[in-house]
Amino acid sequence: MYLAVEVRRVACAWCGAVKQERLAWLADTPGYTKRFAFAVGRRCRTATIEAVAQEVHLDWKTVKALEMQYMREQLRRAGTPAPKVIGLDEVSIRKGHTYRIVVSDLARRRPIWFGGVDRSAASLAAFYGWLGPAKSQRIRLAVMDMWKAFRTATAAHAPQAAILFDKFHVLRHLGEALDKVRKSEYARLSGQDRRFIKGQKYTLLSHKANLTLDGRRALQTLLKANQRLNTAYLLKESFGQLWDYQTEGWARRFFEQWKAALKWQRLMPYQQFAAMIERHWDGLAAYCHPENKVALGFVEGLNNKVRVLQRRAYGLRDEEYLRLKILTCMLPEL
Repeated sequence: MYLAVEVRRVACAWCGAVKQERLAWLADTPGYTKRFAFAVGRRCRTATIEAVAQEVHLDWKTVKALEMQYMREQLRRAGTPAPKVIGLDEVSIRKGHTYRIVVSDLARRRPIWFGGVDRSAASLAAFYGWLGPAKSQRIRLAVMDMWKAFRTATAAHAPQAAILFDKFHVLRHLGEALDKVRKSEYARLSGQDRRFIKGQKYTLLSHKANLTLDGRRALQTLLKANQRLNTAYLLKESFGQLWDYQTEGWARRFFEQWKAALKWQRLMPYQQFAAMIERHWDGLAAYCHPENKVALGFVEGLNNKVRVLQRRAYGLRDEEYLRLKILTCMLPEL
């Protein structure tokens, strides 16, 4: 269906230029209405650009332009953020260790900034510059991994904010330590003794409650066959209790007992992990304070959502398009 509309042009008496009437219901892309652009944008939230282009019989470049207009309107209606609790993480946008920083408002559960040129302190400082000194001073909590550059930039631009290290990044380090123990045990053993360890990496790293019946049987067989892996697995499973304590004193007591359990166990990767926790204790103990009990899974969940967007598009070369996709992925439809 086509709609013929007469658009008036007027000569400005002040500047002498000829200006064209702007119609509020027309999209930025010539020849389409905003209503159609928003319909295309809603479809692109769950489908690829190519699939939508075939559905509406348009070129994929046109569909992409319409979707970008839709996403910009989403951001405009969402308003300027003034976060009190932020989550910091980096995402890889292509091969070769090319990173960008994503900042989320954990109270409103949505990403609010995507940018930088890497994951350095200078790149994160660009976020605080965009947010402004007044709003930066209102941030009371910053959730991040143990990357030093994030701590440095936050301490410089939002010194009043408490720093809390993300639980899932900490447990990822512990999982890596457990995998190193598994590899060392596989290298130490030979012959038939190796058959219990081979191919069981993710069985060990998964929580027991998440395993299938076959996975639980394989785990039980493995732990019975290797005492050192049994000890390492039990220590890994018990460490998660650290985030259940309400006071720093009890959390510290638990950690000291957990460290004491490492004695004479010859688990060098675990000892290195314990030393890392010791160096970053303040960022872990901050979770014991009631005002810092925030949902720690949102940042990691957003990172997974970004990877899904990239896989669905087989990689995104247009960084501005990727920025809009990330910033609007948690916003309601228009």
